[in-house]
Amino acid sequence: MPNIIEIADLSAPELDVFARLTEAQLRRRAEPEKGVFIAESAKVIGHALDAGCLPVSLLMERRKLDGQAREIIARCGEIPVYTAEREVLAQLTGYALTRGVLCAMRRPRLPEPEEVCRSARRIAVLENIVDPTNVGAVFRSAAALGMDAVLITPSCCDPLHRRAVRVSMGTVFQVPWTRVCGDPAEWPQRGMERLSGMGFRTAAMALSDSSVEIDDPRLEEEEKLAIVLGTEGDGLSPRTIAACDYTVRIPMAHGVDSLNVAAASAVAFWQLRLR
Repeated sequence: MPNIIEIADLSAPELDVFARLTEAQLRRRAEPEKGVFIAESAKVIGHALDAGCLPVSLLMERRKLDGQAREIIARCGEIPVYTAEREVLAQLTGYALTRGVLCAMRRPRLPEPEEVCRSARRIAVLENIVDPTNVGAVFRSAAALGMDAVLITPSCCDPLHRRAVRVSMGTVFQVPWTRVCGDPAEWPQRGMERLSGMGFRTAAMALSDSSVEIDDPRLEEEEKLAIVLGTEGDGLSPRTIAACDYTVRIPMAHGVDSLNVAAASAVAFWQLRLR
């Protein structure tokens, strides 16, 4: 039986996870095994459940109880389902719930890169991308365009950030991912060593006098290729570019020097996908 709870007190501590905790507090860096993340919309929550994520509690508009969220409620067992009218929830969260349903879920254990990449032949590596919207968009492109896995550096935005999850349309639960190394000081040297140890050649997406165009046939012929994408504005660090096997550029017209990292990722994933 679902545990439906009508919200009577907006200050109730059990609602903090939806309204008053920061992303850092949700992650609980000191005790990540106790951390949670927020999934938004029935579709995204469904993808998270399919991936084995464990729900903690639900928050939704009352009209969703017998609507879009009915199946989600049934799948979540007896966890608390907090509900109220749309206007009340907007007071609680500070914004209108465009999809009407939120779910707090336990953060999954992050596997080792070797586990994630065991059978992968095309992967993306995200270096220090800080905008959750870009991270979510890159994941969506990775899922749609054939990347087998995504690795992120220690300083990259959390793919389970609420906005990243939402923008990805739940693909963060469909594409295997993990951190390439645990300490920022280990990137790029230690991270590149791990990639090489797994048999990957690396392609840095960057502008350089020594870069090759993205349709260079040597790239397509690589058995295992890691496509390395850099942070907004500055792009990849010089040390990372120097450590990669290739520096790759997307040809531009009209004097445009570069694309947003999310747009560049889609072009790179399509062109460099496994044929």
